[in-house]
Amino acid sequence: MPPGTPPVLQLVGISKYFPGVIANEDVSLDVRSGEILALLGENGAGKSTLMNVVTGIYQADAGEMILDGYGVQFSSPQEAIRAGIGMVHQHFRLVPAFTVAENIHLGWSETPKNASSAILEARTKELSERFGFPVTPSARVEDLSAGEQQRVEILRVLARKARLLILDEPTAVLTPTEARDLFRALRAFRAEGNAVIIISHKLDEVMEISDRVTILRGGRKIGTWKTTECSPRMLAATMVGREIVRQNLLLRSENAAPRGTVAELSLENVSVRDDRGVNTLADVTLNVFGGEILGIAGVAGNGQRELTEVLTGLTAPTRGQVLLGGSPAKSGAAAFARQGVGHIPQDRLHSALAPSLGITDNMALREYGQPPVGGDGLYRASAALALAREIADVAEVTIPDFAMPVRNLSGGNQQRLVARREIRIADRVLVAAYPSRGLDIGAIATMHRYFADLRDQGVGIVVVSEDLEELLNLSDRIGVLCHGRLMAVLDAVDADIERIGLLMGGRTEAPGAGMAAGQGADLS
Repeated sequence: MPPGTPPVLQLVGISKYFPGVIANEDVSLDVRSGEILALLGENGAGKSTLMNVVTGIYQADAGEMILDGYGVQFSSPQEAIRAGIGMVHQHFRLVPAFTVAENIHLGWSETPKNASSAILEARTKELSERFGFPVTPSARVEDLSAGEQQRVEILRVLARKARLLILDEPTAVLTPTEARDLFRALRAFRAEGNAVIIISHKLDEVMEISDRVTILRGGRKIGTWKTTECSPRMLAATMVGREIVRQNLLLRSENAAPRGTVAELSLENVSVRDDRGVNTLADVTLNVFGGEILGIAGVAGNGQRELTEVLTGLTAPTRGQVLLGGSPAKSGAAAFARQGVGHIPQDRLHSALAPSLGITDNMALREYGQPPVGGDGLYRASAALALAREIADVAEVTIPDFAMPVRNLSGGNQQRLVARREIRIADRVLVAAYPSRGLDIGAIATMHRYFADLRDQGVGIVVVSEDLEELLNLSDRIGVLCHGRLMAVLDAVDADIERIGLLMGGRTEAPGAGMAAGQGADLS
């Protein structure tokens, strides 16, 4: 960048307040041409709010925003994108029933009037090749993976000539391969003199992709550093204001319940077939015992979603049976919940919460039919509010107004509330799919402590994750899925990343180790 060139964006003393909450106060930062700036902070630190001010979703209560050396103020995201600032949010804002090409061109001033599908798809293909984000223009968004949907979101922003791209937790739902592809494209975007702000909790990724790091805490800026001057440990401690002490979660408390001898939840030769007649789970036999954490590893899309849905009653097996406490389970998710099975789903906002309902209503979802909240055909609003306050206190989430829509909370705070709500009903088993997504390092440590405490109380816990380090540090046993098949279940003491990686790729052991790929394994 030539000397004297102003930053692409400067924020000077930005403040944003909500009733009872300081979201941002006196925040100043800049992002320069040809750099990637990482924006870090705990859940609720004000990162997303600050970026919503930048993109015109919110209006600042104080401070100034300077773009290319000139003061600006945006009253809508449309004004921001016309000025060259585009944001890809944590929860994608696409129309599921529309094609990729239709989503790219929706609401775009340069979309040709009365253009045919063929023209829109040809224009989309050209944009895809120009920006290096491969997409299938004719595909419907609802049929795409999370990584493919994210490419559509980014391409839609870049097509509108964005020079500053803001990404909120961009790798939260991506496979490692998809994350590498995204980083490759972001580096190419940066090399053309553009700028990127990336909000992330994954410190190793921040160290890999960013040039500088700005940290917020409690809505205020703590500082900005060159990434080369940082370490993950330093960033973590600065984010939360204290050292993060890594606990050995495999150690049980003195009064911990022993691992059960009879499975609390079992699958016997379970298969699930999708609408196309394809088996997404194939002959899975699995036992979950009380007092243990069972990790499930696998590359995304290898049956994890179907497994968690079967384990929680959301999906009935096409073949085989599900047992709870040794007896055939009653059908339906509500019946599973009544029998003590909690569920932290993969998509918290749309599967665990009703986004437009208030926080109180969402926290009472599991208990509205029983005292003190419900029962006898009554709904006691005061008891529901007391329950919501109790869950928020335990989850350490500050809420200014329990009547506000739950979608207004940060993704991390939504996750913490869902976790505590589900732990309350998990008398027998808790099934948690990707529970650490969107959480800061301190919140992840707290979530893991929740699981260890619940295990020590005698509850069986299933944790699905693509983070093998997380599973190795947390699990008593680890099962590995590949193409819907359970390749093996390993004792954690016998597992390592290399062995799990082989299983994830469809091999049970290294060549010559005595077991060929795909052969039977211990499925207890």
